[in-house]
Amino acid sequence: MVAMSKIATGNGHGENSPYFDGWKAYETNPFHPTERPEGVIQMGLAENQLCFNLIKNWLIKHPEASLCTPQGVNKFKETALFQDYHGMPEFRQAVAKFMGKVRGDRVKFDPDRIVMSGGATGAHEMVAFCLADPGEAFLVPTPYYPGFDRDLKWRTGVELVPVNCESCNNFKITRNALEAAYVKVQEANLRVKGLLITNPSNPLGTVLDRDTLKSMVRFINDKNIHLIGDEIYAATVFMEPEFVSISEIIEEEDVECNRDLIHIVYSLSKDMGFPGFRVGIVYSYNDSVVSCARKMSSFGLVSSQTQHLIASMLSDDEFVDNFITESKELLFNRHKYFTWSLSQVGIGCLKGNAGLFIWMDLRKLLKEETFAAEMELWRVITNEVKLNVSPGSSFHCQEPGWFRVCFANMDDYTMKVALLRIRTFMLKNNEAMVPLKLCRPSSLKLSLSRSLSRRMDDFMSPGIMSPHSPLPQSPLVRART
Repeated sequence: MVAMSKIATGNGHGENSPYFDGWKAYETNPFHPTERPEGVIQMGLAENQLCFNLIKNWLIKHPEASLCTPQGVNKFKETALFQDYHGMPEFRQAVAKFMGKVRGDRVKFDPDRIVMSGGATGAHEMVAFCLADPGEAFLVPTPYYPGFDRDLKWRTGVELVPVNCESCNNFKITRNALEAAYVKVQEANLRVKGLLITNPSNPLGTVLDRDTLKSMVRFINDKNIHLIGDEIYAATVFMEPEFVSISEIIEEEDVECNRDLIHIVYSLSKDMGFPGFRVGIVYSYNDSVVSCARKMSSFGLVSSQTQHLIASMLSDDEFVDNFITESKELLFNRHKYFTWSLSQVGIGCLKGNAGLFIWMDLRKLLKEETFAAEMELWRVITNEVKLNVSPGSSFHCQEPGWFRVCFANMDDYTMKVALLRIRTFMLKNNEAMVPLKLCRPSSLKLSLSRSLSRRMDDFMSPGIMSPHSPLPQSPLVRART
């Protein structure tokens, strides 16, 4: 047999992680309401399918945006011919404007700093190649997206070092935790090149506050290391507090920062629900990084046809404003119903206001406080309850018993079936629950307050209700209308 490279024969892709094993269970027996009603329901995919009617209606009204229609075919030739790796000017302008709108127009983005890539996966790898050499390290607060181990490490040779965060303070990123991780890397004779943060957080579904962001900027400035801000869920914040971008923080007068150290990764996969379009963005305040990343983008360009469609869509101000508002409302309603339904069977979750998922607390179902017990519970949920949820250990969470559950990647009927399965499982296991030990008070949503329960009763009938039941309007959306 002909020898292959170490990358080809190694396990750097991380495909053996439980995060991907759950996907395999789903792919071998996917749920279908009529053909496979006992199949596995996909709750491990952070995908936003709630807004496709908005997209569909826009496409019907604007057939010229597609090159494959009589109205758009005149643009086919010029779009199909060679496009350089800078990207179409109208595409970069539209994306830059959309990034600003998502951030409440509190900050503007320069189209000339927009570098495109094949999704956020390609964007992260591109940044890693630009900033670090093999064997150098990035600090990453836990829990973090399992794909980072593939995206930033596999082909670059870069190391990721966890910054341990705890449920006792709602997984807050503290300066002490950053310093401890930094010292640990130095003791291992590795060089720290940067700090990677996700805001809003995947998997927590929370946003970073201004003080925390300022603290991290001071930290990277003091250490003279880079800060990569993954902001791909920026438009999914459906409830206060509002999202604050790192791009806003470095504009504030009381913040001293070398802007050459600041880089943002963005995409349209989550905010617009377009993962199949593979639109990833690197936005750097460092001229050298912009130049290098643009050259590297040749290996993962966005197709010119996709650029043309996206430019047309995001240049429609009325559509964009309506989409952002409606998307937040739909996410708020789904999140509220989902977390309320879980609370009715005794399941708590971290209080969140963003993202396409919840951080579910099943610690009281563990037979013992170990990751082996977490994996045993996960296998039951996957193989018997037939739900693909992601165990916290695959996100490098330091405490067993947490699970990420996605709620926006399915229709109402599928969600109702998933909740019914969870309800049946919990009623069956109530007697086996272990009392939960908390090291100090936290904001875990173990139950709804009486006042909120009363409000829910006003618009829902008892038990597991139909997802079509009306829900109160999101305070964040209401404040903007």
